[in-house]
Amino acid sequence: MIILAIETSCDETGVAILEGSKQDDALLFRVLGNALLSQAALHAEYGGVYPTLAKREHEKNLPLMLEQALRDAAPHFPEKKSSGSPQTIFSEKYGYALAHIDAIVVTHGPGLEPALWTGIEFAKKLASEYGKPLIPVNHMEGHMISSLARRDTADETAQKFVLEGVELPVLALLISGGHTEFVLMREWFTYELIGKTLDDAVGEAFDKVARMLDMPYPGGPHISKHAAAAREARKKDSEGVSSAPKLPRPMLHSGTCDFSFSGLKTAALYAIRDRGGVHMLTEDERAEFAREFEDAVTDVLVAKTRQALEQTGAKTFVIGGGVAASTRIREQLGQLLTNEFPEVTYRIPERTITGDNAIMIAEAALTHCLMRHIVLDGSDTNAQQVPPPETIRATGNLSLSRPI
Repeated sequence: MIILAIETSCDETGVAILEGSKQDDALLFRVLGNALLSQAALHAEYGGVYPTLAKREHEKNLPLMLEQALRDAAPHFPEKKSSGSPQTIFSEKYGYALAHIDAIVVTHGPGLEPALWTGIEFAKKLASEYGKPLIPVNHMEGHMISSLARRDTADETAQKFVLEGVELPVLALLISGGHTEFVLMREWFTYELIGKTLDDAVGEAFDKVARMLDMPYPGGPHISKHAAAAREARKKDSEGVSSAPKLPRPMLHSGTCDFSFSGLKTAALYAIRDRGGVHMLTEDERAEFAREFEDAVTDVLVAKTRQALEQTGAKTFVIGGGVAASTRIREQLGQLLTNEFPEVTYRIPERTITGDNAIMIAEAALTHCLMRHIVLDGSDTNAQQVPPPETIRATGNLSLSRPI
């Protein structure tokens, strides 16, 4: 089965073409074509994503990303006349490859509404012109499913992933610029929200504190880079004392699996002001601030994960989302499982697919289809019934809608 996926939930424009198959109890995913373009540099001056700008860039980039994905995938298909209309605006040179696509999938939420609508309308037009089923996919489920899959290293020349051996229940910690939540999957495609942020998402907190420290957007990688440098410096100076004030660990003892990061962000702001502002800090002091902030966030994530694992009895633990690329967070959560939950399998995504991308959207849809949770019979080709984009945080109901 071959799927073309479109992702425009925020500021990444992604188009991917994946082939999926089932062998025994394993699902195999092969990336035939993948194109991804980030708008981060354009949004940097705003310190975050500007929705109107994101929408405009998606409109400009989607045809280009489709062209690139089709060009990559074209060698896998025998060339033949496209089944699309003669006046199609989509890739005249590689359009024949679309005839081999079994379905088109698109992120319908959660995310920025203007950005989501751009991808949805583009997918509608593409599905309508080529007579393909159109499937809406939940963005958070994409993060979760793709993080459960592992790279197939049997063939290093191909980008392949395998989804197998997943022991239920699965507990997922989804951490990104817009989300911080625990989602439990007791049975495939049945989800329960165990805990969530009550205010700011962890990725947003990283970006805001990075801005306070005069670091570029997106802030997470820069915070982590400076924090790592500070830890390395402290290793060399075993008697060194941190120049950064101790920051709070919000809701550490709340008794729930919920999060709150607004207070931590405010504490960092006041601490920097008390030192006379960021321009009064030395480079080493900025690095120490970054280390203390990253440690505070990590301590909270570890403590909440411990509670969530104890509460749910999960057999598999997985992290997903852009913040899951953090080396510190990965390592500390890994130590937690090794030391306290050795019976729980720990799965982490490849860093290349932790951020928003179309590969994860395709993998989520393929998992539904290959497990026969969604059946495409070729008759559902009406591309005008995609549900409106979700504009709120996930409520726990992450399941895909039926084929449109």
